[in-house]
Amino acid sequence: MDCHQNPVSGGSSQFTELRVGHLDANGNFVNPTVPINDGQSTISGRSIINDRAVIPEAQEHIPATENIRALRAALNTLGDGFVEAIDDSTLEAIAANQPNISEGEIHGEAIHVQVLEAAPGQTRVGRFGWKDQHSSLLSFIGDAYLNEMGVTNRLRAKDTTTVGKITKDPEDVPDALGLADIDHFAQFIRGTKVPPRDAVLAATPDAQTGQSIFENIGCSTCHVSAVVTAPSGTVINGGAFTVPQALGNKIIHPYSDFLLHDIGTGDGIVQTPQQDTANKLRTSPLWGLRMRPRFMHDLKSLRLENAIERHRGEAEQVEHRFDKLTSQEKHQVLAFLNSL
Repeated sequence: MDCHQNPVSGGSSQFTELRVGHLDANGNFVNPTVPINDGQSTISGRSIINDRAVIPEAQEHIPATENIRALRAALNTLGDGFVEAIDDSTLEAIAANQPNISEGEIHGEAIHVQVLEAAPGQTRVGRFGWKDQHSSLLSFIGDAYLNEMGVTNRLRAKDTTTVGKITKDPEDVPDALGLADIDHFAQFIRGTKVPPRDAVLAATPDAQTGQSIFENIGCSTCHVSAVVTAPSGTVINGGAFTVPQALGNKIIHPYSDFLLHDIGTGDGIVQTPQQDTANKLRTSPLWGLRMRPRFMHDLKSLRLENAIERHRGEAEQVEHRFDKLTSQEKHQVLAFLNSL
């Protein structure tokens, strides 16, 4: 859990992962081919670079050909069981309504991605990962186990390389309960509460006024304050999971639409078949924001003001409205954000 530990296990962190690639002659993103083991072996078909390894021969280095390079922050997973329980139609409705309430400026994209634990061909609206590359927690976890920790599992059953390999695939196998580690991890995340607000700060006049300003200038078009999960008993994830009573029909306050947007900070990386997602990123949920010392997908913003100033593209008009606020009004917006 080293990558998800701020302030507790399951939270975000200051860890980043490295992703690279290049464009082909038609301008389409291409995953790199990475040489390892002194060039005797290669790894291809994924954008992540594992620059840490248990043996030197397996350590990956960025080839000079890969001129698209990006750092990605490790995401918070607390409360993600509720996010998984949001019905597709809810996210699609938010996306459909955004152009209407933003004079055509904002238009989030809901993409359908494969559910790894379901029958082939089963898809669902993506909501996990910076590119919405996964729609279920189990898919997200199984993929991370392989590509970020090197642990094969029933969803990702083959290692990307045999260099240094001493175990048989898959390494994550069922225990006496019939559950593999990825299943236990999914249960853990589904059992976590959402990051709590600072109740004292949230009750102050400044924070309450700041919330109103946040909504009035249009921040809440993407950073949606309230979302209702699907009713308990709803079958999701291609039939592989049923929303339990603990997660069903709950009002959550993630301050996100979980959609993809181009706000001018895109990293050029494509992780789904849709090439138009290259410069789009998932709206970062703001719950738990007060525990983060760095901001944005690349953690390059060290102050909230800078994170807001970096919003361009679809969010440019909203950022301009923030710029025009008085010093007192900006202080109030920041008080609200720091209460989350």
